[in-house]
Amino acid sequence: FGTSQLSQFMDQNNPLSGLTHKRRLSALGPGGLSRERAGLEVRDVHPSHYGRMCPIETPEGPNIGLIGSLSVYARVNPFGFIETP
Repeated sequence: FGTSQLSQFMDQNNPLSGLTHKRRLSALGPGGLSRERAGLEVRDVHPSHYGRMCPIETPEGPNIGLIGSLSVYARVNPFGFIETP
């Protein structure tokens, strides 16, 4: 546990931080991008993100645009696709 790049220790300070942690999306890790090779076109907001990913909630620094969150009404279906009403 904790050695994989795809897992992260969950922040349990309060219920809201736990919920935010569960709705986080990442483009990093095995099969994904690296911080150094990701250009501006990857980090920018794309029209296909509308209703699926929050354009505001992303960290500052080298991970900007590579880590995001699901939008309010978005959900992941059983096939792994992000759906929006």
